Amino acid sequence: MAEKKLRITLVKSPIGAVPKNKKTVEALGLRKLNKTVEMPDNAAVRGMIQQVRHLVKVEEI
Repeated sequence: MAEKKLRITLVKSPIGAVPKNKKTVEALGLRKLNKTVEMPDNAAVRGMIQQVRHLVKVEEI
């Protein structure tokens, strides 16, 4: 059975965000606006997404 993945897209700029949120976005691998990364669906990644949910769009694949 294939591992579940999440497609995460940066939809809002983290420029005015709290420094912790900026680092979280960068740790997710998102460097530029509208860039997308695929990450495994696990508790660590879900926690990171929860912190920056106002900046990203998430799809299950």
